[in-house]
Amino acid sequence: MKLLYSQCTEADLPKAVDFVNAAYRGDSSKAGWTTEESLLGGQRTDIEMLRTLCTSPGNQIWLAREDVFGALVGLFHLENSPEKTFLGMLTVAPESQDAGIGKLLIAKAEDLARTQWNLKELHMTVISLRHELIAYYQRRGYLPTGEKKDFPMNDPRYGIPKRNDFHLLVLKKSL
Repeated sequence: MKLLYSQCTEADLPKAVDFVNAAYRGDSSKAGWTTEESLLGGQRTDIEMLRTLCTSPGNQIWLAREDVFGALVGLFHLENSPEKTFLGMLTVAPESQDAGIGKLLIAKAEDLARTQWNLKELHMTVISLRHELIAYYQRRGYLPTGEKKDFPMNDPRYGIPKRNDFHLLVLKKSL
């Protein structure tokens, strides 16, 4: 499948928010294997969070559409900070999660990190209980760093925890 990439604009925000929330939470997310429904309820993001990510220096949200019909099939966020550069919010439409889109999104993000910012490594965080997702990223070269971050358990903008026994693991890949 060939994808067409574009940076998220103000006009894209409502569709992007709906896309991310549907892929991670609620009944529609259960069609794919990356759902967080058993761990978190509520939203994954909102329009203000995405607007901030789209307009803050060093942040980019990229949309991926299929080249034939233009349907949104993927999205990711890159954050280039002085300490580390992160790939996050990697989102694939649940019904398309076995089509190789995730691999294409990761490859595009890595290429952007190398060409735009001349980076030699890329980081990501993954919920510690998401063993199948961690294994997926490890198969793509992202390895645990040993670093852990607290999940924002008391911030409903990121979701409402259904459990309290997880954190975020930091993974890293050399580019």
